[in-house]
Amino acid sequence: MKRFFLAFLPLFLYLAAYPQESSTQIRAVWLTTNWQLDWPSSGLSADGQKRQLQGILDSLQKLNFNTVLFQVRIRGSVLYRSKMEPMSSFVRAGTSDGRPFDPLAFTIEECHKRNMECHAWMVTYPLGSQGVFSPKKQNFLSRNQELCKLYKGEWYLDPGNPKTNDYLLSLVKEIVEGYDVDGIHFDYIRYPDENTSFPDKNTFKKYGNWESLDSWRRSNVTRFVTQAYQYVKGVKPWVQVSSSPIGIYRSLSGKGDRWSGFESVFQDSYNWLKLGVQDAVYPMMYYEDKNFYPYVDDWLKNANGRFVVPGLGVYKMLSREQNWDLQVVTRQIDFLKSTAASGEAYFRLGMILGNLKGIKDELLSYYRNPAKLPPMNWLNNEPPASPDDFQIYRTDNRTVQMKWNAPSGKDLTYTVYSFYPNDSIDLDNPENIVASGVRKTELTLTIENSTQGKYYAVSASNRFHIEGKMSQIAYFLPSLDLQK
Repeated sequence: MKRFFLAFLPLFLYLAAYPQESSTQIRAVWLTTNWQLDWPSSGLSADGQKRQLQGILDSLQKLNFNTVLFQVRIRGSVLYRSKMEPMSSFVRAGTSDGRPFDPLAFTIEECHKRNMECHAWMVTYPLGSQGVFSPKKQNFLSRNQELCKLYKGEWYLDPGNPKTNDYLLSLVKEIVEGYDVDGIHFDYIRYPDENTSFPDKNTFKKYGNWESLDSWRRSNVTRFVTQAYQYVKGVKPWVQVSSSPIGIYRSLSGKGDRWSGFESVFQDSYNWLKLGVQDAVYPMMYYEDKNFYPYVDDWLKNANGRFVVPGLGVYKMLSREQNWDLQVVTRQIDFLKSTAASGEAYFRLGMILGNLKGIKDELLSYYRNPAKLPPMNWLNNEPPASPDDFQIYRTDNRTVQMKWNAPSGKDLTYTVYSFYPNDSIDLDNPENIVASGVRKTELTLTIENSTQGKYYAVSASNRFHIEGKMSQIAYFLPSLDLQK
């Protein structure tokens, strides 16, 4: 027994130093604009806001994230050019080139440059305080206050009013048809907390149709989820539709003895998965131990073939929150890697880039290589053809450039691989991925001088993340001495 242990000790130490990594997973972060929590910082000009956002995305690219959930609707204001709601007061009006600043358009462009997806994150029903109806704004809600309910000093869209769905769908339409988003992500898609006195009796009386109040409320939210999904798929079927539901769908004790999505805020998210009206859910698993692990398993049991991407509450490490140890989060990441979860998401970005309790350092070891996004094969299962004429050549002493011809198809992305001559060609080995999500037919890399050459190749994926076959292989020897 002792000889067995010693024989495997080096492997054990390797695994401990380098956590298991997946070649295909969603690595997402919520970029919060409300209250300027993550972006933009106070006092910046429009140009300064753009530079700050570019710096944020640079940092995420270095950490090998591939999905940014960018908050574009806060509470009655937005961060894109809308005819329905006013631009957030956090956004500065114009840039030095004289053009108006559109944060969503800019974020999409900058994410795509860095091989990341940008999903438009919308706060759904909450509207904020009384100021949302300021006469100066003269927005749609100011002229249609019958859609809104005042509850505990905050305004909410009334989920039971059918015109609420029409209004929200108009916002979704502005984003999906007006921007090249990769996803639409719904937050606060539920009734308010502690809602026993939510003032919707008149709406219920008018539209209740003999349902119980609880069942009617759940049906209202599910109806919008369904309508939004069907609309998006009818216009741009590749745009991923997702939400961030409460992490505890329903008490596993069966007693209804705790706060949950289904019982407390009328959020029937398991039914959304069963109906197939979500491509992904990002349940907010901001809990520890017995409130985390069994509930993640429960989400996975109810996934119905869709992506489950648990949201990890790294903000809970703040001393003003629950002052979690870093190990609480890393244990959760380790657990998720042993499950069928499609990846991880982190709330929120500022905690990651601020390296709270060393979380950024830990993620550098978890995400050592880029990762491909998982395929949405329930929407499309037709891979594109292979790129051809793949070439690689040196441009200077430390830089090489790769180029290839695109196969037929629109809006393709590319994954570049490398292999040592004696290695097997394994597309599922994360260490073989050089870059993924590349949107151009070229890639420039910095490569150190070495006498050991490698093979390189590229594959194409469509916007459903269906990957085609690899191109022909090209060999490159980075030794400057041998090339003289």
